Amino acid sequence: MAGEQVSARVDSWIWSVRLTRTRSIASDACRGGHVRVNGLRVKPAHALRVGDEVRVRHEGRDRIVVVSRIITKRVSAPVAAECYIDKSPPPPPREEVGAVAVRDRGTGRPTKRERRSIEKLFGRPAERGDRQERQD
Repeated sequence: MAGEQVSARVDSWIWSVRLTRTRSIASDACRGGHVRVNGLRVKPAHALRVGDEVRVRHEGRDRIVVVSRIITKRVSAPVAAECYIDKSPPPPPREEVGAVAVRDRGTGRPTKRERRSIEKLFGRPAERGDRQERQD
């Protein structure tokens, strides 16, 4: 494009291509040392150019991207994805939060006895008010 910039602030670019939700998060990541450009830690105002490799550590995940286009305005996700080449490792598989006991439809809430057996099955300690826990 004719009016395209040659460089942009790294925090602004990270936010524009949707690697972070807000620009302030991007700036804080730069100040905290979680953003590297070509292997070097950078400040939020570091000038970013086409071809630079940007590593962002955000929400427990490393994102590694190579800049293919410089933008400073936030754009839609499909357009933003065209501004970099993603070389990030695949995200780790999500762990299940926990197994949920399945009951037959229409049986209502579990009784106190059923609840205790469910808690015992999952290895959770019984609640304080339960008769089993009293040490009188």
